[in-house]
Amino acid sequence: MPEDPPLLQASAIGKQFPGVRALHNVNLTLSQGEILSLVGENGAGKSTMMKILAGIHAPDEGAIELDGNLVRITNVREAQKYGIALIHQELNLSDNLDIAANIFLGNEPHKSGVIDRKRIHRESAQFLKRVGLEFPTDTLVADLTIGHQQLVEISKALSVDARIIIMDEPTSSLSQKESEKLFEVIRDLKSQGISIIYISHRLGEVINLSDRVVVLRDGENAGELVGGEITHDAMVKLMVGRDLSQFYNRTATTLGEKILEVKGLRTPPYPNNEISFSVRSGEILGIAGLVGAGRTELLQTIFGVTPAVGGMIKLKGKELMPKNSLDAIDSGIVLAPEDRKRHGLVLEMSVRENTSLARLRRDQKVGMIDFNNEAQLADKMIEELKIKTPHSDQVVQYLSGGNQQKVVLGKWLSMNPSLLLLDEPTRGIDIGSKQEIYKLMEELAASGVAVIFVSSEMEEVLGMADRVLVMHEGAITGELSREQLNEEAIMQLATGNKAAA
Repeated sequence: MPEDPPLLQASAIGKQFPGVRALHNVNLTLSQGEILSLVGENGAGKSTMMKILAGIHAPDEGAIELDGNLVRITNVREAQKYGIALIHQELNLSDNLDIAANIFLGNEPHKSGVIDRKRIHRESAQFLKRVGLEFPTDTLVADLTIGHQQLVEISKALSVDARIIIMDEPTSSLSQKESEKLFEVIRDLKSQGISIIYISHRLGEVINLSDRVVVLRDGENAGELVGGEITHDAMVKLMVGRDLSQFYNRTATTLGEKILEVKGLRTPPYPNNEISFSVRSGEILGIAGLVGAGRTELLQTIFGVTPAVGGMIKLKGKELMPKNSLDAIDSGIVLAPEDRKRHGLVLEMSVRENTSLARLRRDQKVGMIDFNNEAQLADKMIEELKIKTPHSDQVVQYLSGGNQQKVVLGKWLSMNPSLLLLDEPTRGIDIGSKQEIYKLMEELAASGVAVIFVSSEMEEVLGMADRVLVMHEGAITGELSREQLNEEAIMQLATGNKAAA
């Protein structure tokens, strides 16, 4: 007799966004009552694949079958109709509503044209019982912990008769106890015949939970592991393995004085973890880690966006604890943020105006802007950074991503900083602009500036860093010299495995 078809089969899925091939020829199968984990580096295509299954994105290529029947999933409601529910990393609940209202939000039963609240509370209580959440159904969601809110999300999925529940980094904000409770619920759902697709960077969880693991790399299938094959090392080896790009030509620089010294620094998101490190003049220090590792938060604390909870920061030997970004800027620390459009630029303003923004307090004469000086500064940065713009009065929002990033850098370089912080400096820009930014980082280091950069691109970290700090859950798990740098060592540390690294 022929075998029953899998519950879900996605074949040759492809998806492109402008300038980015997110998925190419990806295949995925899922059986009833199976816990399938999907792992891979940042940008491997995991979230895109899940959003396609959940109806948020439509695939450009490929086919999806449920119970052996070809289906088209064009929106979230249609995915729910087929029994597929996605629980996002950032929970999608309304704090001002109670548990029952959240579980049935958008799917409220009606009686004589009026929402049947008695039924909502009665049925919600049954769903809460299935996930082991012992709260009255009229409890406000705002009064619940993140772990309990996670269980409300699962109850919400059960309320639409989900046969497949996709969980994206479900434990990223949970305590150990809350995580263990979630694992109990997941195993119980499996025993009820519900299938789980589990996305996590915490490989220990993946090992403990999974029946099978699918690894994606660069938007393609990299391999599959089953049962006893699922080990930390086996997953890491499938997650890495690319050749370094030809675009990195890092040359050694003579290091100078200690520019930044951090001792016992505690950031607001991870107040119990102390961070200590230093960086010298002429050094390019890379910070690697997976999503949620605390890299961005570390840069923001050094820059004064979020003041430190404790610890000490020294800049050129002098103690400095920035209370805000102005303190940091005045001391010679600048930050090019991850989201340049929201936090690095004023998109409606010109190249000239953006370039001079950081210097306004310094350059104003009797409260007036020196427009001649502003224009000269902008023209200088356009020339030095090769910003492709018809003129300095061009509105920034009409430039390419790479040229927008150069405007951000130009704004800060005009301040002659001692320490340049770069958060994902080449995200979303073309390879030509990437090369120019790498060259600029080299030139700044050679001129004596200390550079710290966060990057999720492994080749970028390996190609540009003199030294790399690796973070995991708000702590530095290891430091690698240039001679020690390789993808596997970084991934082992990034997933919390200090001994293997």
